[in-house]
Amino acid sequence: MRTRLLPLLIILMAGVLLALGFPLAVSVAAAQQQRVVIDRIDDTARFAALAQFVAEQTSGTDERRRTLQDELETYDSVYGIRAGVFYRDRSAMAVAPATWRLPVEGEGREAFSEALLGRRSHDPPQVWPWQRGRVVVASPVVRDGDVVAVVVLDSPTSEMRSRTIRGWLLIAVGEVVAMLVAVGAAIRLTGWVLLPVETLDAAAHDIASGRMRSRVVASGGPPELRRLARSFNEMADNVEEVLEQQRAFVADASHQLRNPLAALLLRIELLALELPEGNEEIASVRTEGKRLGQVLDDLLDLALAEHTAADLQLTDIGALTTERVAAWRPFAEENGVRLTADGASAVTAWADPVALSSALDAVIDNACKFTAAGEEVRVTVASGREDVTVVVADRGPGLTDQELERIGDRFWRSTRHQNVRGSGLGLSISRALLAAGGGSLTYAPHEPHGLRVTVTVPRNGPNG
Repeated sequence: MRTRLLPLLIILMAGVLLALGFPLAVSVAAAQQQRVVIDRIDDTARFAALAQFVAEQTSGTDERRRTLQDELETYDSVYGIRAGVFYRDRSAMAVAPATWRLPVEGEGREAFSEALLGRRSHDPPQVWPWQRGRVVVASPVVRDGDVVAVVVLDSPTSEMRSRTIRGWLLIAVGEVVAMLVAVGAAIRLTGWVLLPVETLDAAAHDIASGRMRSRVVASGGPPELRRLARSFNEMADNVEEVLEQQRAFVADASHQLRNPLAALLLRIELLALELPEGNEEIASVRTEGKRLGQVLDDLLDLALAEHTAADLQLTDIGALTTERVAAWRPFAEENGVRLTADGASAVTAWADPVALSSALDAVIDNACKFTAAGEEVRVTVASGREDVTVVVADRGPGLTDQELERIGDRFWRSTRHQNVRGSGLGLSISRALLAAGGGSLTYAPHEPHGLRVTVTVPRNGPNG
């Protein structure tokens, strides 16, 4: 969920920052150009005041014209701005540089035409940093209420564009910093929101793995998730209570049935003494009675396995596996099966030795029973960073994908193997015993045919 929620928050915040950044960048560019335009307007007003005296056509006009020309040339040399005062017929009263003339068309022409109407020219169109446009401003020279000339300033925009770019860089840096802060806030926010979910997921996984006492501390996150945590705890309490009642019932029923069954088997044996030896009906009843007794024993073992806490010890998994393989080798040889062991010979992990031995016995027993004579059952011990695995791979008929999903369920047996002895509880007991100590039992196909069973125990101790 974090991989979905976090990118969504980042995209939303990036969209908000961009939505704020674009108008801000546009306003910065507009403010820089407006600043230039206002400066040019002030300059045109000063030149228009000088040009009024030139337009009087009185004594000293030439002197005033030279003064105006000097002012324009100084202005051009200092600021690099082309400046000119033009009569209504577009002839120059004074101009700098001397080679510059009023454009016949374009922005300069439009500004000149507007100024002839007695008003300042409109603001020029926006010049962006990637453009090489110029800013043209024109103001009328008015004498006795009539426009007698027009002051035109044609400014380069390189400096203005540079200031705009600097402003945009500051905005970009601010956006990046704000984005980093937003990402950090999003990470903290998602962590705060999802912490109860992650805790709930871990508790649900523990319960699914058989650790029924796992609960969620409903103290963090939004109110909705805290309510969900409390509801989860209530559900876990109810499930644990129901399972406890079920275990108690199974244990009590198994225990109560053992005595009548033992008495029944004794009477069968006494009855067999009165009948001819080798009677098939008595043999069949005796076999079914013993099978029922085995089922009751397995039920009692399962109830105890699900109820008893694991006695975890630092165990040499390699040595324990070698011991169990050696114990089952005569049985395998009796069935014509080669039982071999390899892998790590001395590797330790935290496990309940009795529970692990029982699980290995059940797995090796199944592998030897379902493997044909002449085939091999290989037991391999491997060590990882977090756990130790014991893999039991046989060359039996294997299981289908649907059967792999059900293997380990109580009383379940493949329809293809109903003639093989067993109660269908051995793997369920093994899984419960391993789960109590943090271990697991998994199944997979063993190509080209057969079954691979992996027993996993953790290397870390009870405290970490």
